[in-house]
Amino acid sequence: MTGAAPQTGGPAEVQSAPPHHTTVEALVRAQLSKALGGKRGMLEGAVPTLGFTLSWITFHDLRLSLAVSGTLAATALLIRLLQRSNIQFVVNAIIGIAIAAIFALRSGRAEDAFLPGLIYNAGYAVLLGGSALLRWPLVGFMIGSVTGEPTEWHKDKNLVSLCTKLTWLLAIPCVLRVLVQYPLYEAGQAGWLGIAKISMGWPLQLATLAAMAWLLSRDSTPIVVKSPGLEVASEPTR
Repeated sequence: MTGAAPQTGGPAEVQSAPPHHTTVEALVRAQLSKALGGKRGMLEGAVPTLGFTLSWITFHDLRLSLAVSGTLAATALLIRLLQRSNIQFVVNAIIGIAIAAIFALRSGRAEDAFLPGLIYNAGYAVLLGGSALLRWPLVGFMIGSVTGEPTEWHKDKNLVSLCTKLTWLLAIPCVLRVLVQYPLYEAGQAGWLGIAKISMGWPLQLATLAAMAWLLSRDSTPIVVKSPGLEVASEPTR
């Protein structure tokens, strides 16, 4: 990429843009969907938590509840393997369950199974919010990773503004989860923690995605596909 970075509404140059992404906004939407794993990925992350919560509320047996959660995640992994589909998000869920089990079994407290999630959300809230406050929003680096120039986007003030808003939208769910779930953790309410985690998981994520989709639909910044000796601007699609 050479020269000044594009302004919103002008061409955003990339070295090798996927042909089906004609605008910066479409590119951001696609990257976010990929990162979250779609509806199936979010569901596979919620089901083990639901199993743990229902088992704990019914039997108040920590080991049994962890076994139920792990079995559900392993079943999802087996289905993915049989279908020869992407196992990334199931593996992520299994790793999360394993970490939660270590925390809970060490203390013997069911609510400690939710402590890693609290730490994760608090860390992400600080990281996302901090990057937005510093005007180096993380969503911008996501765009940079696709264009091949990690920081070139920062020269475009309008693009920085858009990425800052998107980064704040990603940070808000993390902040809300900590504000709601930490008091429940301190009170030792494992059952309510499970309910809060499920209700503030994919439903809140979907609400965030809807807000981001609305924001992204307001602009249409065409992507320029660069080839040797030629620059081709893809027409924006609404």
